[in-house]
Amino acid sequence: MEAVQPVTEGRFSNTFLRLKKKLERAVGTAITDFNMIEDGDTVMVCISGGKDSYSLLSILLALRERAPVNFRLIAMNLDQKQPGFPDDVLPAYFESIGVEYRIVTEDTYSIVKEKIPEGKTTCSLCSRLRRGIIYRTAKDLGATKIALGHHRDDMIETLFLNMFFGGRIKAMPPKLVSDDGEHVVIRPLAYCAEAEIERFARGMQYPIIPCNLCGSQENAQRRQIKLMLRDWAEKFPGRIESISTAMQHVIPSHLADKSLFDFVGLTRNDEVAEGDTVFDPPELPSPTLAQPIQLHVTRES
Repeated sequence: MEAVQPVTEGRFSNTFLRLKKKLERAVGTAITDFNMIEDGDTVMVCISGGKDSYSLLSILLALRERAPVNFRLIAMNLDQKQPGFPDDVLPAYFESIGVEYRIVTEDTYSIVKEKIPEGKTTCSLCSRLRRGIIYRTAKDLGATKIALGHHRDDMIETLFLNMFFGGRIKAMPPKLVSDDGEHVVIRPLAYCAEAEIERFARGMQYPIIPCNLCGSQENAQRRQIKLMLRDWAEKFPGRIESISTAMQHVIPSHLADKSLFDFVGLTRNDEVAEGDTVFDPPELPSPTLAQPIQLHVTRES
């Protein structure tokens, strides 16, 4: 993989500029495909201090300069009072790039430590607390969209986590509505590969804040899935891209979910759409040529 050169003498390398353009194109395509941002939107971009959220903010700022619609961006960080958290880093960064921002301070760290036994994963409770604060802040700011930094690999990892450990075919949707119907959450990095985001972040030289300040370890099951996918990417080029494409081409009649397809009522004389036949005769084209189901906004579960 071609290395990205860091900023030198105020200039980026041509390799880096090509990468930047590729990521911006991918984000722009995702925004268009799922109607993520509309004219007049106020988009609250959640910034953790990691490579993904920094990259998301940079790309959205760049796209806003030439977008055909007008929208407002507000960077938001939640300071959870984790020991050692450098609370001066993000305000200084936001001011250096001239973006509007809001820092919210809530001591969720103490709550999590009180509720979760030592040695147990804290991520689940921490995530629920963080989500509530994010929704409340979005309402206070009048944000019409909440942008999160989950990328393509996060979505694929979640798909396999649910398949292997939850018995469900479910991933992270590019766009969803909260349970109360008040918030629209978007993931503009849905088409971006983590490896390319890592290269972009290195080139941008962001002031990265470590993600292990709370002392908890990454969920062991997710770590297993991440290692499996990285191994596949090295041994079978194109496999991860194929999985990503498959998530956008779902044919319910070729699965087994009775709530998505009427198997019980299916009879010999029924007319079904191309690719929705119960069997595929050898002489017909592969069912992968069937028309995909259009993705819609889903409610958060």
